[in-house]
Amino acid sequence: MKYAIVIPDGCADDPQESLGGKTPLQAARKPNMDRIAQMGLVGLSNNVPASLTPASDVATLSLFGYDPLVVYTGRAPLEAAAMGIKLGKRDWAIRCNLVTVENGQMRDFTAGHISSEEGVTLIKAINGQFTDIAPDDVTLMEFWPGVSYRNCLVCQNVPPGTFSNETKTQPPHDIPDQPIANYLPTGPGSDLLRDVMEQSRKILEVHPVNQGRRAGGKKPATQVWLWGLGQAPKLAPFKKVYGKRGAIISAVDLVRGVGVLLGWKRIDVVGATGYLDTDYAAKGRAAVAALADHDLVCVHVEAPDEASHEGKPAEKVKALEQIDRHIVGPLLAALPTHGDWRILVSPDHRTPLTTRAHSHGPVPFAMAGTGIAAVGQPSYDEVVATTGPMSLAKGHELMQRFLN
Repeated sequence: MKYAIVIPDGCADDPQESLGGKTPLQAARKPNMDRIAQMGLVGLSNNVPASLTPASDVATLSLFGYDPLVVYTGRAPLEAAAMGIKLGKRDWAIRCNLVTVENGQMRDFTAGHISSEEGVTLIKAINGQFTDIAPDDVTLMEFWPGVSYRNCLVCQNVPPGTFSNETKTQPPHDIPDQPIANYLPTGPGSDLLRDVMEQSRKILEVHPVNQGRRAGGKKPATQVWLWGLGQAPKLAPFKKVYGKRGAIISAVDLVRGVGVLLGWKRIDVVGATGYLDTDYAAKGRAAVAALADHDLVCVHVEAPDEASHEGKPAEKVKALEQIDRHIVGPLLAALPTHGDWRILVSPDHRTPLTTRAHSHGPVPFAMAGTGIAAVGQPSYDEVVATTGPMSLAKGHELMQRFLN
């Protein structure tokens, strides 16, 4: 049996006035996703427990069949795995965004989607600048450059109690145009995190990269924003739990990191950007090719989520249409050539265009293939999902239903 999973990140939404009262899923031309609905079933799954922050880290663990209430330790350790960072028992990983803060407000959590080349230069400029504020027995505070605005800070040999589950941080993408003073870190270790964030402003303000961006009419990276901290998680290999060999295709370190920790093969695709300009067709070709050597192939696409964060309904619809045409369509054509097969399409979480932020709530999924009987649903969207035969309060149970 061959399995494919397609994740249109954050695609679940509410009706939009600009889309004629339809959700982006309803407004998009997506014949292949609708075909999956007609061949199989559409249902709902709740991937984010109420006690956890609605975000891709928690939701992806659920979608991949792991209970986040049991295994979740924080977002940054998952991304660190994708970056090849090995965390020791007393190490903490912390997500580090390059952001644009103006007049005390979060104007852009991506610093104008700063390029990876510019981001690397800025991260190198601040690396090693904070030894004077680190606790005496923290052996190293090291910044690791990632993709675009997404980076990582690793604190090694952290004394017990410096950080804890009571250390609260805020994802910058959930506070668009909000005063940052209301969302700064709190709890154990928060003074250290705040100091790093504040001192980074002084370094980045005069950096030539930012001077060039301002001169070119682009948003500067005014500071780093630290959040999502945690220690190394312990995840049982997917092959051991579910008996399948997997592969992950994504441009986002977080999703790649979860796949790596599960023992899946990481497949990097040239042209995959994690943004609206990603090469959808290249990801589709890579997924089809990966079916030959893997039991399960997962393709994650960040674009719908990015469109929501920017409040762009038309771009969200366009991203869904591209995913349908260039990824879902080719997989639907290729899977039957391998014998028995199944396909699942599901976002990880909701990202409503109205709030431009992640939110709790069930998301619609569609699955079809060998052994899955059609139940007569016409299309894949949020409304049809409420009529389906399957509604899972615990999203991590969906993987077992999909595989079996």
